[in-house]
Parts: sequence; C-alpha cells; structure tokens
Amino acid sequence: MSKLSVTSKLDGIKSFSLNALETCAGSRKPNGELVDACSGCYATQGNYRYPNVKEPRNFNKRDWQRDSWVDDMVKLLDNERYFRWFDSGDIYSVKLAWKIYKVMELTPWVKHWLPTRMYKFSKFLPVFDMMKRLPNVMVRFSSDSIVGEFDSVHGSTIIPANMKTPLGVEKCQAFMNNGKCNNCRKCWSKDIPVIAYVAHGRSMAKKLKNKGFINE
Repeated sequence: MSKLSVTSKLDGIKSFSLNALETCAGSRKPNGELVDACSGCYATQGNYRYPNVKEPRNFNKRDWQRDSWVDDMVKLLDNERYFRWFDSGDIYSVKLAWKIYKVMELTPWVKHWLPTRMYKFSKFLPVFDMMKRLPNVMVRFSSDSIVGEFDSVHGSTIIPANMKTPLGVEKCQAFMNNGKCNNCRKCWSKDIPVIAYVAHGRSMAKKLKNKGFINE
C-alpha cells in the first residue's frame, strides 16, 4: 500500500506525496526555469532531502500504478475525515489523476484538498472538472506569483508578510501560529475561493527583496 505522510503543520492530517520537482511539470516556465512560487520550494529543503524521506515518495510513484491501488487507498482512508493530496510533488500523470478522482468519489466521508499546477496542461482539465463537482473535494489551482497575483482560475497565491491581503482573498494564519494550522480547515472549504499563503524562507525573501517588497 502507498505510504501516507503525516504533516505536523496540519494537526496530523495525512497526505499522499511524491518527490518535488521531478513530478512537478507545472513548476517550470517554458524556458525551464522554476516559477517564483516554486524556486524556494520547502519540499526540496530540510528534512525533505534525506533518503528516508525521499524513499516513501519514490515508493508511492511506483505503487499507484497497481490495479488495486484505488481500493487500497479507500481502505487507508477509512478512519480519516480530512486528507491532503501532495504536501510535496504534484499530480504528474493523467492516469494517476483519474485514479485519485475515483478515490475521492469512493470516500464521501473524507474532505479532500488538492493543490496543483497541472491545470496548465489541457489534458488534465477534464478530470479536474470532475473532481470539482464532488461535494467533498476542493481543488486549488496554484498561482505562480509570490506577490499576491492571481486570476479567476486560481484557488491560492503567495503574498509577502507585509502586503495587504487582496480583496476577496482569505489570508492563511499559519504564519502567526508557528507554522501550524491550529484546527483551521479553510483550505478544504469550497466557500473560500482563494487563499493567500505568506511567503517564508531565505529563497523567497531574496526574491521579494529583488522585487522591492523587502527593504532589508
């Protein structure tokens, strides 16, 4: 069976994850450079670099291709009420996307949150549309911006800590709670169309300084 992650930030909510970048085609510009939001990806730093952390994600990349994967995932989620897809990595395969859709459909007692940049590729749009129709699923298309820019398709963006939250956007409060969600479940809510996550980390700070959003 796939190896689920448990993220302390999310109060122990489980997640299905893959290794970042290698499964994140949507993280790159046409010229191959990483988009701003991905250039300081947390899932390429810290503990994510260790072999014992990478191994379960490599395993998951193989495991989902089994015929019985959907049924096994449904069993794994039997006692869950919230689930996050991809605290690292992305839904790189259309076949995987349809399998995830089936898991979502077969687990109506679970609220699913799927952040992704694969909406940039038209072949994924039909399955994302089907996911969005499920009452227990929130698919959030991630903006590439780190300065609060987004358009009508996006469900999330990144903003500097000192920036006023754009109109109609919910600001994630984890940055005020030592990086913890503290039982907040807004990322799963269909009632909140766009969430703004606060930029953090040295790479982000350097980019924001270059853009004039940080003075020091």
